[in-house]
Amino acid sequence: MTDIQMEISIPADNDGFVLLQCPLCGEFFKLKPRDMEEDNVIEIWCPCCGLRSENYFTEDVIELAMKMGTNIAMDRIFDEMKKWEKQFKGCGVSFNAGKRPPKEIETPIVSGIEALEMQKYKCCKKEAKIKPLIKMCGSYCPYCGVMYDEFE
Repeated sequence: MTDIQMEISIPADNDGFVLLQCPLCGEFFKLKPRDMEEDNVIEIWCPCCGLRSENYFTEDVIELAMKMGTNIAMDRIFDEMKKWEKQFKGCGVSFNAGKRPPKEIETPIVSGIEALEMQKYKCCKKEAKIKPLIKMCGSYCPYCGVMYDEFE
């Protein structure tokens, strides 16, 4: 069997930030993909709760990935069953694969949540977009985890 790679396009806003969501506290925030992919960035911290997670995909991204995976799996299963249909033909055993199953609708991701404000983190010289309330109360640098109070 060959490996299949799926690619999901996550749109950036006008400033180049993509929407992320902390799976631990549920808060949304935005980071620039090029900042997250730098070699010196090992982990990402949630600007709200300050905890680290394996990923920060939004529910929309996870849902789209699941639908894409289901569609690929169903296609592969159906293709195998079609092979069985041909293989058993004329052997005294009948096998019918039936119709190809309908595909899950793969709705593209749209950029959302524009009510986030830019926060500059002096410690790492990078930016994030976070909720205004979190910005006022203090947030954690997504790149090093240090608590940052805007009024310091």
